[in-house]
Amino acid sequence: MSVETLEKRSTVRKHAPRYRVLLHNDDFNSMEYVVQTLVQTVPALTQPQAVSIMMEAHTNGKALVITCAQEHAEFYCETLRNHGLSSSIEPDD
Repeated sequence: MSVETLEKRSTVRKHAPRYRVLLHNDDFNSMEYVVQTLVQTVPALTQPQAVSIMMEAHTNGKALVITCAQEHAEFYCETLRNHGLSSSIEPDD
């Protein structure tokens, strides 16, 4: 068996890079509104998870909302921003 054949067999499929969607604390939106917006924006979140994320952002200045593919992360971030929340994304290293 040639080296070239072995190399083709050992090719590992790379996963798409993942990104963290972050929620930043703000002094403008009510806690209830933030929780409601999180649940509506990110279908994977339950109400208790959204409350936990909101409280972490309130206490620590920012919180991890979800880790996902870049396209989804950009969509969630933009949707949160469109609802008046402060959000950003960063690579998940």
